[in-house]
Amino acid sequence: MDGVLAIFFAIFLAELGDKTQLATMAFAARYGWKVAFMGAILGLAAVNLIGALLGDKLGDMVPLEVVHKFAGALFIVFGILMIFGKL
Repeated sequence: MDGVLAIFFAIFLAELGDKTQLATMAFAARYGWKVAFMGAILGLAAVNLIGALLGDKLGDMVPLEVVHKFAGALFIVFGILMIFGKL
């Protein structure tokens, strides 16, 4: 259960105020909160299922340190693209 709570809080804090939350607010204004909530749950669940499955397989093939470095580099690239309005 400790792992579930740690992941919950990490994802919760990472997602606060991001584009996904803003998009969900916009959808809620148009379709209502229940429809927006269900759509957001399904969309995030699908994306996170893909991430969990890939992460599970990567963990078997690639050292965790390499995964962390690649993820960090990817975040830097996304940040630079966002600064220049490309994302």
